Amino acid sequence: MLDINTNTYTSQDLKSALAKFKEGTEMENSKDELARQATVKQLFRPIEELKKEFDELNVVLETDMQIMVRLINKFNSSSSSLEEKVAALFDLEYYVHQMDNAQDLLSFGGLQVVINGLNSTEPLVKEYAAFVLGAAFSSNPKVQVEAIEGGALQKLLVILATEQPLPAKKKVLFALCSLLRHFPYAQQQFLKLGGLQVLRSLVQEKSAKMFAEEEAELTQESSPEKLQQYRQVQLLPGLREQGWCEITAQLLALPEHDAREKVLQTLGALLATCRDRYRQDLELSRTLGSLQAEYQALASLELQEGEDDGYFRELLASIDSLVKELR
Repeated sequence: MLDINTNTYTSQDLKSALAKFKEGTEMENSKDELARQATVKQLFRPIEELKKEFDELNVVLETDMQIMVRLINKFNSSSSSLEEKVAALFDLEYYVHQMDNAQDLLSFGGLQVVINGLNSTEPLVKEYAAFVLGAAFSSNPKVQVEAIEGGALQKLLVILATEQPLPAKKKVLFALCSLLRHFPYAQQQFLKLGGLQVLRSLVQEKSAKMFAEEEAELTQESSPEKLQQYRQVQLLPGLREQGWCEITAQLLALPEHDAREKVLQTLGALLATCRDRYRQDLELSRTLGSLQAEYQALASLELQEGEDDGYFRELLASIDSLVKELR
């Protein structure tokens, strides 16, 4: 301490006071640091300590793989109720969005179990099995290949081609689109199995229902319940959102005349839904121009051979009609 009653201080007095001041500050800082470290230790404890506490509480930390195995087992168990099976599929869909998880699902046989779920007699199981598959197929070539080999394409088309609830068909369309996108081999198999005819029939069926709703509203002859059922038909916008406009346009590049004919018919059926997408598709525009030139030459050969209503002339007429609609 300095003597404040005197007006003079030696240099030694000042040095001594300064040293004591620094010492007090360091002690205070040290106390603050110890308090901070104690607080941090309370917030962040060693992993070994946490594991020990979880063990004492019988809490098990599962990996994604373990969770998926558990969900597949729950879905595949004969003792599981319908609600439990659907809940397992619903939870599984969350995990297979990740590419690695989808491939892990494949590695332990879970993908085939879900594919087989498409054969279920329960519409809800079909719906949610397709939901899982659509997520697993998305941008995942390895899973797409295995799905084709596992019969997924055939099973999905059967659901679309038969009488099924609309929600199930929506999920199946989602799964099909994910399976076909950027996968030419699957697209070829889709054509061979009559996929375009199934899709075209589906579009025409739903278009008829939409027309029936408009007619019913005009005539006011239908019950409110029936009108509500018609309003639930949102299949055509779903086709657009899922990417079917682009997929069907890409199929026109196939070399076989018969395949092109079916694609042209499908493009026509989807025109009301996909018109603006088709107009913006530069590749489709180039393909149509190339096909026009090709079939004009083939149609001319038919005329020279005396065929006024030849096959190539009909194809040319379909192309000309589509080009005109897209102007």
